[in-house]
Amino acid sequence: MNIFSFVFKRLLNGILVMIGVVFIIFMLFNVLPVNSARMTLGQRADQASVEAIEREFRLNLPWYSRLVLYFNDISPVSFNKLSDPSSPTWLDETEISYTKVLTIGETSLVLKAPYLGKSFQTRRKVSEILGEKIYPTAVLALSAMALASFIGIIMGVFAAIKQYSFWDNSILVLSTFGISQPAYFSGIILAMIFGYYLSDITGLNVRGSLTDVDIMGDTIYVWKNLWLPMIALGIRPISIITQLTRSAMLDVLNQDFIRTANAKGLSRAKVIFKHALRNAMNPVVTSISGWFAALLTGAFFIEKVFDYKGLGLQTIESLLTFDFPVVMGSVLFVAFIFVIMNMLTDLLYSVLDPRVVIKG
Repeated sequence: MNIFSFVFKRLLNGILVMIGVVFIIFMLFNVLPVNSARMTLGQRADQASVEAIEREFRLNLPWYSRLVLYFNDISPVSFNKLSDPSSPTWLDETEISYTKVLTIGETSLVLKAPYLGKSFQTRRKVSEILGEKIYPTAVLALSAMALASFIGIIMGVFAAIKQYSFWDNSILVLSTFGISQPAYFSGIILAMIFGYYLSDITGLNVRGSLTDVDIMGDTIYVWKNLWLPMIALGIRPISIITQLTRSAMLDVLNQDFIRTANAKGLSRAKVIFKHALRNAMNPVVTSISGWFAALLTGAFFIEKVFDYKGLGLQTIESLLTFDFPVVMGSVLFVAFIFVIMNMLTDLLYSVLDPRVVIKG
């Protein structure tokens, strides 16, 4: 199997996974015994207002019709009736940019960005709401991953070269403890100790977001509010990367080329960092690349603990107010990141180990 067939196969698998995720998410939020229109307007709303909301959000249509329309909305290639504003597939040019490819009768084939619908509560586009919240969550996930990679690799290497020593055993105990702790539990403990009891010393807050608004209305960054969520989110990947690095290093240190390097009189540091660590990084790098998407989902709980206004907190608040389009859009975005990261991990592993491409 050549590299092009390998990439095509992974791409096709990713598309099929996303189709399955869209179907499951849609069914989950459209079979609930909840009148979304009534929840949006309140229990005292008159029937005419409820029916207007149902027409606006297509809630008056059967679920299978809405499913087809939802797939049509999120697809970058869709079929729409552009000349009929009353049609469920009509596109408002003031809200959705599109390029018409061809027209057959009243139906046009268009190219557009995926459309996730509007919020029940604010009538804003879901993509705009999520776009405002993605940056703080991405900063949190990336910083946690960077912290976990740096500390995890150092601890793993140190444990490997000190195998069976007090330090090795201590690192293994700590990493096992870290793996067993849920992120939200670690977040609560860190917030209580460093954000409450020791706040006068640390200067950290129990709750706070990455961004704030000053008296002039300008956005400012409060970087100290990133520390505790970042550490809480990074504890588990630190532990996993530590154990993975230690295991990979021990395997490499027993290889013949390491013995040859030692026999040549190379320094211990050069043998470990230039030869051993370089060859032990394959599984570690692939693990790190696959952890980013997982940290996005882990950030949901951390953001709630620290009131960190990102994608996770927005999703939880939308779920509590039955704002299903926002919740569905958030879940689909995270699923898309998972698929992309898995594809990139497979491609990265195929570069590091070409035998993967041959096996397919």
